[in-house]
Amino acid sequence: MLLVVDVGNTNISFGVLEGTKLLHHVRSESARARTADEYAVLVRQMLALRGVDPDGIDSAIIASVVPTLTDTMVELVRRAFRREPVVVGPGIRTGMPILYENPREVGADRIVNAVAAYEWAKGGVIVVDFGTATTFDCVTPKGEYLGGVITPGVQISAEALFSRAARLHRVEITLPPRVVGRNPVHSMQSGIVYGYAGLVDGLSTRLKRELGYPCRVVATGGLARLIAPLTESIEEVDDDLTLTGLRLLYERNAPGTGSTPPSGARGGSEA
Repeated sequence: MLLVVDVGNTNISFGVLEGTKLLHHVRSESARARTADEYAVLVRQMLALRGVDPDGIDSAIIASVVPTLTDTMVELVRRAFRREPVVVGPGIRTGMPILYENPREVGADRIVNAVAAYEWAKGGVIVVDFGTATTFDCVTPKGEYLGGVITPGVQISAEALFSRAARLHRVEITLPPRVVGRNPVHSMQSGIVYGYAGLVDGLSTRLKRELGYPCRVVATGGLARLIAPLTESIEEVDDDLTLTGLRLLYERNAPGTGSTPPSGARGGSEA
């Protein structure tokens, strides 16, 4: 079985795959102070609750946008599963030319998502990732990573509003009864939810116009299923897009594929 690890600024996702099938998906907080030993115990316990035998993990791949946690995750895999993981970063075989001005500055998660999205679309595609930042990543019809857009994430924007406006208090980020809020809670929920839906549609329209070729739009990330139905541009929501991309990258870098799996390579940390 393959262990895939996606380290984000807020959460870490751990997936266990057998072939192309995702068997289990667990998450933990991206706690920078936690040691590799603590993570090893935590992950083994989470997987044990789902009946996963640690000895059945025979390979692993990591994508991290938190440099201080990258080495911790590598040590976690070594100690908990006695495997040497592939780390997404410079030198890894992606099968996707990176047209960014400095490819080393592209967040590892953005490349992983782009690889998975292109595999899905088989053509031009825009990936909208509702993470700590909300990112838009563009892939050409030839399968080239072109670049994209980074905006403050939904949670970050909401927290800024709550912290800077003395009379506005934290609200649950959920769909309000109507666009026109008739109390402060519904008004803020409308601004956050419908505001981001408008942001997605506006940026998607501008990106498609500038790119000049047909593009499909796929979304992923924690709030994708809340925002996507309110947009006109998002065609598909894939909660496991990043984990699928990690599987694809492992397959392109596994022993026997003509490349040496890089361990310890580092990617950028834009998002």
